[in-house]
Amino acid sequence: MKSGAHDYIMKDNTARLLPAISRELDEAKIRKRRREAESTIAHLAHYDALTKLPNRTLFQDRLKQAILVANRESRMLAVLLMDLDRFKEINDTLGHQCGDLVLQQVGMRLCNVLRRSDTVARLGGDEFAVILMISKPEDAELMAVQITEVLEQSFLIQDIHIAVEVSIGIALYPDQGTDAQSLIQRADVAMYAAKERGSGHMIYTVDHDRHNPRKLSLMGELRDAINTQLCLHYQPIVDLKTNAVTGMEALVRWQHPQHGLIPPDQFIVPAEQTGLIIPLTRWVLQEATRQIRLFHQAGIQLSLAINLSVRNLQDPHLPRLIKEILEVSGLEPFWLELEITESAIMINHANALKVMDQLHDMGVKLSIDDFGTGYTSLGYLTKLPIDSVKIDKSFVIGMTHNDKDQVVVRSTIDLGHNLGLKVIAEGVENQENLNQLASFGCDEAQGFHMCRPLPAMLLERWLTDGSTWGNKTVSGKMARKHL
Repeated sequence: MKSGAHDYIMKDNTARLLPAISRELDEAKIRKRRREAESTIAHLAHYDALTKLPNRTLFQDRLKQAILVANRESRMLAVLLMDLDRFKEINDTLGHQCGDLVLQQVGMRLCNVLRRSDTVARLGGDEFAVILMISKPEDAELMAVQITEVLEQSFLIQDIHIAVEVSIGIALYPDQGTDAQSLIQRADVAMYAAKERGSGHMIYTVDHDRHNPRKLSLMGELRDAINTQLCLHYQPIVDLKTNAVTGMEALVRWQHPQHGLIPPDQFIVPAEQTGLIIPLTRWVLQEATRQIRLFHQAGIQLSLAINLSVRNLQDPHLPRLIKEILEVSGLEPFWLELEITESAIMINHANALKVMDQLHDMGVKLSIDDFGTGYTSLGYLTKLPIDSVKIDKSFVIGMTHNDKDQVVVRSTIDLGHNLGLKVIAEGVENQENLNQLASFGCDEAQGFHMCRPLPAMLLERWLTDGSTWGNKTVSGKMARKHL
């Protein structure tokens, strides 16, 4: 074959093969890019983008695997759950960029102090978790101490030395849980116990009544119970000058199908710790405003007081939620009074004050609850957009036989009036308490002596039919008359 013909044939074959080769190359590139994309997606799904540590999903998977190994080899393991105390102050003061740098350095320090076989993860926010294979419980506590010490060394961020404190909760397998969920839950409970006590770290134990398995079980049930098993009782608030009922405080109860009526002290604080306080408060607001509106339609014109928790006051969406609920119920804002504890105000008080200002501008009344037991300074009190203070019942109950309690009550009444505030006393249990409060010039009071908290139907009957305490009588007509 002549060379010219041969060249022609080669070119022709090449021309025909090039598209196929090009397609194969393109498909190879596509497959490579797809593998890279799948790898990236898988990494993002299992690792925290900021610290590069395993995230909550991967942590739970590794914990399940660690439990299987520990069970097979008859070993112990520990779950350590930790968060940084007052980390929000770093974000608020120095900005989120500095906060992110702190979290990155915390992650690196945790990796440096742990063994390669241990798992450290960032679960979200300022919350980290560790899985340890251990020989005895003391090993977990020793690691908690080492973590605390390494994090106590100040962080240098943009030439600023930042101190970080940590609270650590510990749960042990198999003593405190045999599955991932129960171990994480118990470590979380222990962490909050450590935070409350300022002890640095704590191993979960059922000896803490508030953190026993029954409470944990109740928290598991509470989410579904909010719209089906909760109910509200209402306690009247009485004007001490006119003896008329002027308002009522809504108090939540849990009507449990097995345990009966559960008081709020057994589920409110745990609800705050688990985040369930947000939907719980929403339900209380919706139900209570609906009920007070029914009272108004029946001619019983009472104001409504509702308690807010620490988490509620840190929720920037709270004012919008309350505005929407008031619009749906048709209740004017001035009929609603929100009670806030002193301690709730002082935790991140800048955010708390912002939320309070928005609520006050809406026309909602604000009251400091349990006054005298918290940390509000007299100077700071003048800066709060409040309408009233509520004297804590511990002082009211004790003032008939304790001169110091009597001084606190009288001084609080004088202070409130000098600041233009209404003063309400709670925990009135006898006529002597009532007489003293009236003589001190206290504006309003509530307590078992007048009326215990009642379901709405029984309270309406109490108001309409007339009920007595001592020589005083309050009826629905009298309540309407004085309003």
